[in-house]
Amino acid sequence: MSVQNLNSYDPFADEGDPLGESNDVGSQQNYIHIRIQQRNGRKTLTTLQGLPKEYDPKKLLKAFKKEFACNGTLVDDEELGQVIQLQGDQRLKISTFLTEEGIPKSTIKLHGF
Repeated sequence: MSVQNLNSYDPFADEGDPLGESNDVGSQQNYIHIRIQQRNGRKTLTTLQGLPKEYDPKKLLKAFKKEFACNGTLVDDEELGQVIQLQGDQRLKISTFLTEEGIPKSTIKLHGF
């Protein structure tokens, strides 16, 4: 009597590398991420990262502050680059603002509750 299920068999051996040459698998570099962070109590903070290089973050921050009537700041991060922080939950407002400026909706990711 021979036991068949103890033989080692790799079902993906003949497939090769399914990812091929794409080194940026799982990368979030081509998306604009809009997140919300909880501060103390009911206070929240909205962060925006991953803006394309052709947009000036300082001018965008000034336009956001004027349009949404909230305060904001520009934070330098080692991994994420420049991150725009705004007071309050401004996720939907930022998303509609960016789509009106010509950024495709498919490149914008909304995060949070």
